[in-house]
Amino acid sequence: MTEADDATGAAPPDGGGDVGAIARRLVEELTSRGETVAVAESLTGGLVVSTLVDVPGASAAVRGGVVAYATPLKHSVLGVSASLLAAEGAVHPEVARQMAAGVRVALSVDGQPATWGISTTGVAGPDPQDGKPVGTVYVGIASAAGARAVELHLDGDRGAIRRATVSELLARTSSEVRGRE
Repeated sequence: MTEADDATGAAPPDGGGDVGAIARRLVEELTSRGETVAVAESLTGGLVVSTLVDVPGASAAVRGGVVAYATPLKHSVLGVSASLLAAEGAVHPEVARQMAAGVRVALSVDGQPATWGISTTGVAGPDPQDGKPVGTVYVGIASAAGARAVELHLDGDRGAIRRATVSELLARTSSEVRGRE
């Protein structure tokens, strides 16, 4: 996996579509492979894991989620570097990468990390944060092979940015899972 990619709010790599359908495809794919996912969220405040558990049978693949809305929780619960948070703030690609990697371990079962860790951090508004404008979002995807972050530049109000983040992350995770044959 690469360390960082950039997206400008373009359609997710699986062609977009209804976020519920994207979540259903992801849960089905993970379940068929015997893989699991753990979620670390900041700006989305639980919307990612909620969208996943709306899918019947999600318990076969979804480990759970951590809402680390307060910046210090990103360090104390998910293991994000305290010096990184102090230097860069919470809205940074390396924070998204470390959140995704950290949640895999934080939600281990019987000593086994989740197959996939996914994360969200960014600025939904109404005000800029950490010197970043509203709509700047980083999503992270991690597996045993490594972790990467994708930078998104999203438009709309707070709710629209949060919903678009969920859709983008789930679509990109689905694409990543399918790409690992």
